[in-house]
Parts: sequence; structure tokens; C-alpha cells
Amino acid sequence: MSDYICPLDYRYGRKEMKDIFAEESRIKFQMLVEAALARAHADLGEISKEDAAEITRVAESNEVTVERIKEIEKFTNHDLMAMVKAMTEKCSGEAGKYVHLGATSNDIVDTASALQIKAALELVAKDVDEFLYTLAKLAKQERDTLEIGRTHAQFAIPITFGFKIAGYIAEMLRYKQRIEEIMPRAIAGKMAGAVGTGAALGENFMKIQIAVMSDLGLTYEPAATQVVGRDRYTELICLMATLGTSLERFATEVRNLQRSEIGEVSEFFDVKHQVGSSTMAQKRNPINSENVCGLARVLRGMVMPTFESQVLWHERDLSNSSAERFTLPHVFTLIDYMLYKMNKVFSGLDVHRDKMLKNIESAHGLIMAEPVMMAFVGKGVGRQDAHEIVREASMVAEDQERQLKDTLWEREDVRKVFTLEELDKVMDPANYTGGSKAIVDKMVDAVECALDKKV
Repeated sequence: MSDYICPLDYRYGRKEMKDIFAEESRIKFQMLVEAALARAHADLGEISKEDAAEITRVAESNEVTVERIKEIEKFTNHDLMAMVKAMTEKCSGEAGKYVHLGATSNDIVDTASALQIKAALELVAKDVDEFLYTLAKLAKQERDTLEIGRTHAQFAIPITFGFKIAGYIAEMLRYKQRIEEIMPRAIAGKMAGAVGTGAALGENFMKIQIAVMSDLGLTYEPAATQVVGRDRYTELICLMATLGTSLERFATEVRNLQRSEIGEVSEFFDVKHQVGSSTMAQKRNPINSENVCGLARVLRGMVMPTFESQVLWHERDLSNSSAERFTLPHVFTLIDYMLYKMNKVFSGLDVHRDKMLKNIESAHGLIMAEPVMMAFVGKGVGRQDAHEIVREASMVAEDQERQLKDTLWEREDVRKVFTLEELDKVMDPANYTGGSKAIVDKMVDAVECALDKKV
């Protein structure tokens, strides 16, 4: 029987992201940090180049195993020191004496975490780019597709479906920018010893820290305690939670528009094989969008322990460690999976243009109240007077379930201002989408520029 209890182990998440945070990867990243430290010492003449090369060889090989580290940890009750001892065992000659020279545990742990975060953020950035391309393609395809805009869950005025998607593009472009901006702050490591003074590293402390981080492609904490400042992690996790919340917003719109009484879009459904319900054989459920909404709630749940882990006693305590073993892997695995799911939904989205038009028709022209009012103003009628004329005609149309155009045309104050042909033109939804199409074009262009790729 499997001993898995976390759904990330058997249901959610993608291998590429999980591999970054797997135990074997964590240990590998930590050994790479140890190797970079040894090379920095060697470059400054503090250990021999040969010993640094041997430590690097061990770090890059598969000689140090998880099993051996766990055996040692039974006695040390310290996972990082168990890894250091396991590396030392595999080093030939005198090299083992210089593993972990001058470092404290969190020099290695935090710097290895920075390597993981860097790899994870690069993958998330790639996911965002793929999703942006999908959205731009859909917006361009549905640029002219008429749909009712809704406010307060009520009919408002006409838009195009492409315009709705253009709003999502604008939002996702901001995330692309935010990820680029946060990268240097999120991938800071440290090589500063027990309380951040670098005392054990000697007079070359700053040179060693800079050399190690440069070697690994990271930034560094300029004034560390025993750990990298956890405000960095708080900002990072909050960004991922905010991104997840935007994905939930998009998914919620798909779910709403797939409701039976709206029916304007639906997730792709494999009619040959897919099952919507174990008992209601007709069901086609928006399961991917619902999945994203549920996972977004779990993702936001990781924010609170991250805030609490920012508050450490004095130069540090251990209260953050256990929490971060949950938060970082879960947050990145979830956001990667959610972006994958949303890309899948929107790349295969069925857009029911005929139902969008039927819903427009079902409004009995009431969604055109605003353009009629504005047309009145254009004819010289005061704005407030125009509003009252249209409001009264709208109330009659709604109460009697009639067309707004008919209740308007019954009024002498309308017939004095408009011809029937003019009223027809004013009340054509296709003539009142404002800058919708231009906004779509602008956002598609923005994606092409950001990705350097034609949609």
C-alpha cells in the first residue's frame, strides 16, 4: 500500500516542477553550493585547486545518496550536517577536510533554496508566456464576437468576447513584469556564517560571498542574519497567491458562462470517452476551471504561515524551517499546475457565438438603453431629461416583456427626435462596442511584442 497522503504526490502537479523540489534535487542543490564555496576558497588560495575540484566532483556525481544521508542523520539529528559528512566520506585525499569550510547550515540551505526558487520562477515565467500566447490567439479569434457585458450579474451593454479576453491579457502581462522584477530579490543566497558577520570565513568573507553567488548565478543578502531576509519569501509567496487568484477569476468566469441558463462558452469535452457524472449521463462539467478555483484557495492558505515565518527571534530561530518545507514546494507546484490547467481550458474553449446572440436578443433591447440616451444628448436633449425618457420606456418594456424599441417608439417625445431608421441604427448592438476591437488589437500587439512572437 502506498504511504502517500498529499495529493501533490499522486494527483496534482507536473513532474518538471516537482522534480525541482524533490528531496534528491534539494540535496543536489545543497551540494552544488558546497562545491561553489570550495571553489571560492581555492580562488583565494585558502585551499588547493585540487581539493576544490574533488569536492566539485563529488557534488556533481551521484555518489552521495539520500539513503546514506538518512543513515547518518539518525545519529546527527541534523540533516545538513548529515549531508556534509556523506560528502566528506566520498572525497578522496585531503579534500573532505574542506567541505563546508567557514559556513553555517543556512548558508547552504538558503542558497540552495534560492537555486530552487530560480528554477521554479523560470518555469512559472515560461507558463505565463504560454498562457499569454493562448489568450492572445483567442482574443484575436473572437475580436468581433458580440456578447453581453454584465455587471452585478445583470445584463449591462454590449462588448465583444475578444474584449473580455483582452482584459485577461492585460492582467497576465502585469504578472510577466512582476516575475521579472521579483527575480533578483527572490533568488538571494548568503554565505555569511552563524549570525551573518562572516567571522568564520575570515578577512575574505565578502569576497567569498560574492564569488559563491556569482558562480551560482544568484544575488546575495547584503546584511544577513543567520538567514536570508524572509521578507523576500513573503513577497514571493504573495505574488504567487495573487497570480493564483487571477487564475481563479478567469476560471470563475468560464464556470459562470458555462451555466445552463447562460451557455456562452464551455470547456472542451471529449464526447466519445469523457464522463461528466456517474449518474447524470448528460452532464458536461467545467471540471478544470473548478479544479483551479479549489487549488487557488489552498494556494492562498500558504500566505499566512509565510508571513508568520518572517518573524524570527533575534538573528534567527528554527520556526520557519518546518513551515517552509511545506510552503515553497506546494506554492510552486500548485501555481505551475494551475497555469497549465488554465492554458488547457482557454486553448480548447468552445465559444458558442449563437448563444451569445440569443442572449443579446433575450434582453429585448434593454441593453441598448445607454446608447439611446447618448443619442438623445447628441440631438440636443439634456442628459437628465434623456435619462428619464429612456428609464420610463425601459420600465414599461421590462414589466410588459416587450421590446424597448417598441415602448420608445410609442412616445411622442421620442418620435420628435428620431426617425425609425435612426432608432434602429442606434439600437443595433454591433454599433455600440466602443473601443472593444481596438483594445483587442492593442493587447494582441502587446503580447507579440512581449514574447517576440507572432500570434
